[in-house]
Amino acid sequence: MSDLQTPLVRPKRKKTWVDYFVKFRWIIVIFIVLPFSATFYFLIYLGDMWSESKSYEKRQKEHDENVKKVIKRLKNRDAAKDGLVCTARKPWIAVGMRNVDYKRARHFEVDLGEFRNILEINKEKMIARVEPLVNMGQISRATVPMNLSLAVVAELDDLTVGGLINGYGIEGSSHIHGLFADTVEAYEIVLAGGELVRATKDNEYSDLFYAIPWSQGTLGLLVAAEIKLIKIKEYMRLTYIPVKGDLQALAQGYIDSFAPKDGDKSKIPDFVEGMVYNPTEGVMMVGTYASKEEAKKKGNKINNVGWWFKPWFYQHAQTALKKGQFVEYIPTREYYHRHTRCLYWEGKLILPFGDQFWFRYLLGWLMPPKVSLLKATQGEAIRNYYHDMHVIQDMLVPLYKVGDALEWVHREMEVYPIWLCPHKLYKQPIKGQIYPEPGFEYENRQGDTEDGQMYTDVGVYYAPGPVLRGEEFDGSEAVRKMEKWLIENHGFQPQYAVSELDEKSFWRMFNGELYEECRKKYRAVGTFMSVYYKSKKGRKTEKEVREAEQAHLETAYAEAD
Repeated sequence: MSDLQTPLVRPKRKKTWVDYFVKFRWIIVIFIVLPFSATFYFLIYLGDMWSESKSYEKRQKEHDENVKKVIKRLKNRDAAKDGLVCTARKPWIAVGMRNVDYKRARHFEVDLGEFRNILEINKEKMIARVEPLVNMGQISRATVPMNLSLAVVAELDDLTVGGLINGYGIEGSSHIHGLFADTVEAYEIVLAGGELVRATKDNEYSDLFYAIPWSQGTLGLLVAAEIKLIKIKEYMRLTYIPVKGDLQALAQGYIDSFAPKDGDKSKIPDFVEGMVYNPTEGVMMVGTYASKEEAKKKGNKINNVGWWFKPWFYQHAQTALKKGQFVEYIPTREYYHRHTRCLYWEGKLILPFGDQFWFRYLLGWLMPPKVSLLKATQGEAIRNYYHDMHVIQDMLVPLYKVGDALEWVHREMEVYPIWLCPHKLYKQPIKGQIYPEPGFEYENRQGDTEDGQMYTDVGVYYAPGPVLRGEEFDGSEAVRKMEKWLIENHGFQPQYAVSELDEKSFWRMFNGELYEECRKKYRAVGTFMSVYYKSKKGRKTEKEVREAEQAHLETAYAEAD
């Protein structure tokens, strides 16, 4: 580890006006973004309350009417004259960090803005049927009081069901339930020709069911989903476990925290999360659901982390490094959304003093700034600066390679803290875009089971060390190196992030066979942009998009094979 602890020597970087703008961007955040964000959140809350006041029958009636509008809109499209189909959602509204440049080409918009209702909570079937714009804050507010929850609840309130299905969704319970899309029982999709179909894992549209995850909405328009519910309790009993040593030791401490070497399933916690704060220190957190009666027993500590004046969660967890292992009880819904207020640790860059005692008490109730408004208040130069001088990436790697991934991030990016979250990558009957390593079930590695290989999201979110020290840093080159490392180690890069992959490399990382079969079978070619082109960095002209679609039959993944 001695070589890792010495940062690479890089030349100093000459500052430009953009550096100073970013440094003092907090002024815009304080006086513009935060007030508008608070207003926006309040209006959304009122809309959610209005939706909840309606009966399920009325919500279903509105849903049916809105689906008819979508079908009519698609059937009225002239394929020869109109552009490729995409939603009418403005590019800056998306929570993802990549440039939504595909909407700069001429396109045919379909408005899905009304699809934001919870259509049914079925306690008998343990299913929640929801529309794609329902977000995590909305669904947890409706289900947690019933002692029910989605099996996987992504941490940030603003993340929507549609984005988590078509893109990527993970949470501390994913080591048991898989990724968000793995908890979906059925998709309701409007296909290119305007047909409404319901895809499940065992009906005539089972191929579409397995192709939807990671497709970025390029196979059809999602209008509803049926998602698995689980029974929960009022509190999360959370244990904070400090781990010290080199990065490989931190990785092993993380693995041992939730994957018992003896395979005893009774030792597996309900929730797992790890944070690596520097090359020698990390804190692993394991949680189990607890009743209100247990939490309120004499001697137990209850921590309401959701209050606006509370320390930011990642900083609170860091205190375990000094005071040692400790246990506390957190109200379940507050635990689910523990990273919302500070956007993991990105809030420290957005508002350098946002974690201070005085700010939390006076203005903490305005947090967090809405990501979409942060994006709306940055121009092209600022956006490009963040792409080059900032890292927001998730590296999905096999569990046994977490230590190697941590060492790679330290060597090439020097980003801390690093988020660790395990997830089971199921061996599906039909291979989708992401899949376990061939033959993993014969290796008997720690954490793996017969039906799935354990992976981990290595979350890299912050300004790299060289940038913080004023040194040169090539963000694009660092991402290219990361993508190459992932391909070589059977890892995956979620497509919400900025990608430097060319088309051949994209289909080396992902399996395109089922996706391309469904593109042809359900006539998505010529109607929806391909997933690679939608994820591709940079501006897209209509000519480029058309040419890419014409070259569809000679896809790069076939060449890679």
